Amino acid sequence: MRHIGVLGALASDDPEVQARMSAFLQGLQQLGWTVGRNVRIEYRWAGDSADDIRKYAAELVALGPDVFLTTGGASLAALLQATRTIPIVFTNVPDPVGAGFVDSLARPGGNATGFVVFEFSLAGKWLELLKRIAPSVTRVAVIRDPAISAGMGQWGAVQTAAPSTGVEVSPINVRDAGEVERTVAAFALSPNGGLVLTTSPAAYVHHDLIVSLAARHKLPAIYFTRFFVTSGGLISYGPSQIDQSRSAAGYVDRILKGEKPADLPVQAPTKYELAINLKTAKTLGLEVPPTLIATADELIE
Repeated sequence: MRHIGVLGALASDDPEVQARMSAFLQGLQQLGWTVGRNVRIEYRWAGDSADDIRKYAAELVALGPDVFLTTGGASLAALLQATRTIPIVFTNVPDPVGAGFVDSLARPGGNATGFVVFEFSLAGKWLELLKRIAPSVTRVAVIRDPAISAGMGQWGAVQTAAPSTGVEVSPINVRDAGEVERTVAAFALSPNGGLVLTTSPAAYVHHDLIVSLAARHKLPAIYFTRFFVTSGGLISYGPSQIDQSRSAAGYVDRILKGEKPADLPVQAPTKYELAINLKTAKTLGLEVPPTLIATADELIE
């Protein structure tokens, strides 16, 4: 019986978490690993609490699993602080080299490897797509978590891309629900506004609030994953995080069979998904360009 530890920075009942874990378990099953027969899994979900992430990382390390699966930079950082020997497979981490988690993508070098969620430059693509679906937008509020390096990295990429798209950008911090609600409401008082939601655990925690605020204030918004569009958001563009979870099962399998994380290259996404909620577009009075409809991977009507 082999032992896998799972540490995540979201809540266990989050629908995105459930979808990712389902894909991971399916991947394991296809590779011959069945929970309760030849593998057991110990889960800890921190729900975006930095204190809980550190506490649960220490708890899981003390249990001595054969390998960890973790999602997001905060969880990965906590595990690497707790152990430099137990192998770790990560998903949904934006810049593992810049954050010091691995030596390089090709040769990670330590006890961690996994899957990059995207390069920060993708944040510039979000602005471009937002302008295509809502050409009247001239002001964009960028919802980011300033407490994590990825939040600042994505904000920097949006700032760099802003002049070429003809929009003025300003940051909104996503530390707590009250702050998000107040700052989005204040931003919406002036016309021609739009929203960009950057990736962070806090973005998932507050996903219902952010989607509802965009609808309430009639703000066209672009998100980093299709999950927000299926929840009523306007448009999303980003890699399939479900695919990453399924691929992570392959790395966990290889490590359980004796390979070392240091020898497994960190992989970048190969597929990006464009999702558009046509019902939301209609509510906002937007006519989606046929070229966007033609290239969309998913249209929600």
